[in-house]
Amino acid sequence: MLELGWFSAKLFFKGKLLRDPIHFVQKTAIATAIGSLLLVLFAQADIPFCLPITLSSLVTGLIMPFLLKDFKTK
Repeated sequence: MLELGWFSAKLFFKGKLLRDPIHFVQKTAIATAIGSLLLVLFAQADIPFCLPITLSSLVTGLIMPFLLKDFKTK
């Protein structure tokens, strides 16, 4: 398992893992922006801070597969 992760990391840093890195960065930035916005909005409520973190992380994790459904590697 660690060998697979190490191999993928080496290919990523060499620039040979992703077919369209701009597409990947755009989709990741969209998900990060949505998650951050939700965190800020939920943090305004008078609830414990662990709940907004959990909710925004859950929503971000749920939308990532939909954003990256057309993601291709080399």
